Amino acid sequence: MGYVINGEEREVDDYGYLLEPDYSDEAARVIAEACGLALTEQHHKVIKYLREKYREDGHTPNLRNLVKGLQDEGGMPEADSNLLFDLFPDGGAAKQGCKVAGLPQPKGKGGY
Repeated sequence: MGYVINGEEREVDDYGYLLEPDYSDEAARVIAEACGLALTEQHHKVIKYLREKYREDGHTPNLRNLVKGLQDEGGMPEADSNLLFDLFPDGGAAKQGCKVAGLPQPKGKGGY
C-alpha cells in the first residue's frame, strides 16, 4: 500500500518509505497524517533540513549530525535528540522524519 499524493499513487517499501523522493508539502502532509502526526513549525524545519541534506549529499544525516546541523544551519538552536524524538516518536527524526519528509529509507550506519 502506498500513499496517494496529489492524486497519484506513490510506491513505498515494506516500511512505508517512498521509493522515490517527493519534496512537496502535500507529501509531508499525507505521510504525517498516515503516521498520526500533526505537523508544527518545528516539524517543517526538520523536514526542510532533511530534504536539503538529501538533495546535497544523496542521503540524510545520522542523528548526531542532524542535531548539530539543525542547531547551526537549520534555524533550530533548541534542537536536541529529546526534542527530535518528541516530534517524531516512531524512530526519531533520523528515521520517521525522513519518512514524513517524503524521502527513501535511510541506509543506516554504513550509508552516512
